[in-house]
Order: sequence, then structure tokens, then C-alpha cells
Amino acid sequence: MASHFPIPGKRFVIGVPYAWLFVFFFLPFLILLYISFVDMGESINPFKPIWDPQTGILSLKYENYWTIFRDGEGGDLFKTIYIEAYLRSIWYAFWTALLCLLIGYPFAYFIARSPASVRPALLMMVMLPFWTSFLLRVYAWKGILADQGVLNQILMGLGITNEPIQMLYTNVSMLVGMTYVYLPFMVLPLYANLVKMDVRLLEAAYDLGTTPFKAFWLVTVPLSKAGIIAGFMLVFIPAVGEFVIPSLLGGPENIMIGRVVWDEMFTSNNWPRATALAVVMIALIIVPLAIYYHFTGDAAEPRK
Repeated sequence: MASHFPIPGKRFVIGVPYAWLFVFFFLPFLILLYISFVDMGESINPFKPIWDPQTGILSLKYENYWTIFRDGEGGDLFKTIYIEAYLRSIWYAFWTALLCLLIGYPFAYFIARSPASVRPALLMMVMLPFWTSFLLRVYAWKGILADQGVLNQILMGLGITNEPIQMLYTNVSMLVGMTYVYLPFMVLPLYANLVKMDVRLLEAAYDLGTTPFKAFWLVTVPLSKAGIIAGFMLVFIPAVGEFVIPSLLGGPENIMIGRVVWDEMFTSNNWPRATALAVVMIALIIVPLAIYYHFTGDAAEPRK
């Protein structure tokens, strides 16, 4: 009788990613969750015990979470600077992912339909920015978009404008910087999906009298749905918690939740509230994602 348990080699291979997630995601998340309930008081130790062994009382400071959603006793619910930062972060992340999709899909489609001999070179060009420091790439955009930067100098030199245009520290600079940085995360999963598509399906659509655009919309796009979702998530999730780009390219009105967490932790030295903000941000990302994959997984299962 065959064993229901995997052989040791398979068990090891399966266990490695689980061990990685446990050590580098689940344990740090538990530490964040613990600190978020700590009442530091006048102490500077964010790892104070929350359970008194003598009395057996578990003291959890729920105010670290409550203040995220309500400012003070008589404040309005869901009208705090933290909620504004969450909504602003989601707004920027959504438009960044959408812009990356609109720009990255033609790139991925072109690479996937290119001759096999030139695809490695084209993919290397997509990944080339990763060879440069992330901070230097963001600083480069700061020099391009500044009032006396390269772009304004070109516009004034061509006579298009008479004075510099305010581009830095605006919504435009934020979206440009984030789209540039996260564009490869959209192109690569789209390419991996499009390159495996059977082009004979398009030929069959053409034989049935379909126009190229209609064949693209009805055949190519649905078949690349998995790549679109993967690329969108790979861009949206890290963009929500982005810290460097808002700090360098954003103004005082473009503060995202990553910058708020930084200020609470290192400026205000309020680690419990900072970790509570981080826990809520993780929940805002993971819970909808888990619900989505739960229902799509059920829909994908074959009916018996």
C-alpha cells in the first residue's frame, strides 16, 4: 500500500518555503503584534511584558488601535490622519499599478512576440535598473523633475515654457517615480504568461474573420488574466507601504502610511502605535487578498 505521506526528499522541499515564511514573515509579524499591545508609559522598552505572572492579569493596550480610527474621545470615527494616510497610500498604489499595467503590457507583449534569440537581451534591459541602487534611481528623478532640473531646462530651451513648471513634490512626481520603480514587477509576470500562450488560437480567430484588435481583446487578454493579476499584486502590495519615494519626491500633502509609521517609531518613539499601524496595513492587504484567492480557488475547482 502506498504511503499517504511524502517521501523525505519531497517533505524537505515542501518544508523549506514554509520554514522561510515562518521565520521571516510569521515570527516578525507576531513580534509586531505583541508590541502593538504594549503600554510603554514612561519606559523606553517596547518589549515590556503584557502579562503579570503574580496576578495573572493580561494587560493589553487597545488604544494603540483605537486611536488609528478615532482621534480623541469626541473625535469623528474614521477621520484621523492615519486613515487619510491609508486612503492616500491605497490611492497612489492603485494608480501606480494601473499605470504600470498600461505601460508594461505592451512591453511584455512585444518581448513575448519577439524572436527567441533577442528575448534574453530585451529581458536584461527590463531588469537593468535593478543593477543600480534604488536610492540613486529615485534621486535621479529628483534631478530630472526639479525646478532647475533636466526636464524644465529642455522645455525652456525649446521655448515651450518661459519659467520652470512645478513638477517635483506633486502627485505627478509621486506617480512617475513609483511607476518607474515598479514597472519591471509588472512586465516580468506578464511576459512569463504571454510567452506561453498558444498563438494558434489567434490564427484560428483570424480565420473566423475576427479583427486583430478584437482577437487581442477576446483571446489574448483573457488568457493573460493570471499575469495581469500577479503583476498588479506585485506592484500594488509594496507600493502601499512605500517610504523612500514619498520622502524624496512627495511633498507635505503626499505623506503615505510608510512615512507615518517611520515618524511614529523614530520621531515620536511610539513603537506600539507604529506597530499597530503596520499590523492594520498588513491586514488591509492580506485579508482582501486571501478572500479573493479563496473564492477564485473555489471557482477554479472542477465540479464533480
